[in-house]
Amino acid sequence: MAGLLLGDLLANVGTGMIIVAMPVQTLSLHGGVPKAIAIGLVEAAPFVLSTVLALAIGLGRVRVPPRTLLVVDCVLRSLTFAALGVLAVIGRLTLPVLILGLLFGATFRLAGSSSRRLLATSAAGEAGRFSVNGLLGLNTTFALYIAGPVLGGLVVATAGAGYALFFDAAGALVLLAATAVFVPRAAEGPDALREPKTSGWRILRRRPVAARLLVVEFFFNFLYMPIEVALPLYVSGTLHAGASGLGLLWGALGVGAFVGAALVSRLRNLPQRPLLVAIIGLWALCPIALAFTGNLTLALVVFALGGLVYAPFTPVAYSFLQSGLAPGEQQQVVTLWTTGATVAAPLGLALGGPLIELAGSTGGLVLSGVLTLLLLPIAARAVLTRERESTCVSA
Repeated sequence: MAGLLLGDLLANVGTGMIIVAMPVQTLSLHGGVPKAIAIGLVEAAPFVLSTVLALAIGLGRVRVPPRTLLVVDCVLRSLTFAALGVLAVIGRLTLPVLILGLLFGATFRLAGSSSRRLLATSAAGEAGRFSVNGLLGLNTTFALYIAGPVLGGLVVATAGAGYALFFDAAGALVLLAATAVFVPRAAEGPDALREPKTSGWRILRRRPVAARLLVVEFFFNFLYMPIEVALPLYVSGTLHAGASGLGLLWGALGVGAFVGAALVSRLRNLPQRPLLVAIIGLWALCPIALAFTGNLTLALVVFALGGLVYAPFTPVAYSFLQSGLAPGEQQQVVTLWTTGATVAAPLGLALGGPLIELAGSTGGLVLSGVLTLLLLPIAARAVLTRERESTCVSA
């Protein structure tokens, strides 16, 4: 399991680098397309086909072993992103090609992401599931929001945004090697490999609070996504900083998230439902505060605090979800949950482009925070209500 976690960490570093690099690359290619619209299209592209595939797994009855899905994801991602990197370096990359490359190269992105979690948590067993979910969250926050953005900012500033694509391709190859070496073909076990007799949604309906929490998480992520469109424009406009400033801002979020993820194990004895609701409310204050901050140093502090409160949400939510599932139910439900939570990204980005174009970067940040605050009472009612499921679901 340690080898898989290391491969996951290094692969996420490459992904974190393109979080910074792709908006910069897009701004150099957008042509007559409005900047915010172009960034939204590029950011949304990796989620479209990957969502279709993951929904087929989560809602359907056909099973594909998690190890196989992860291998295919690594191979396709490394080949596609390397090709995009070559086109960028030789000056032949265009906005439509970039969008199409991200669209097809990330086809197995969601299925591969849920497969990493399934393989790691199944190796740890029920007793170690909460800790492993915490470690996966720690990997993600450190790689995507600390190491990746900082290195991505350096690469963009010194070599060019296109070179970051090579690092993402290399990270996929590292994860492929880790999967081949450290995850045996029979890692899923006989129960997990058994063809499911029902869909993930039908299983979720047995746990109404988990189904409602999925809806809450969808809107939580949906209302967050305009921030990713606004941030590059906010950094260049309000803060008057370049790619390095954007990298520092993502890095600050990552530092806070790293600390928050490191503290997840200390939260396992707290009531999980109120904790999830509290995280939503505290995070909502972050983009509002950021909008009224015109100084890079203060912006770094605000985003770091945002990362601190947000980081525990995903590991706590997944541990809560998985605690009520049998081994043969894990793949379809976890994949469906991951998809339902992540499908908010392309939809939120699609909304974010026109929203930021109309409201501006600071206005978009305020709207994101205010709408998330309005989600708070809905989340409290959905998640804290126990009613009939209180006899079969523990908090």
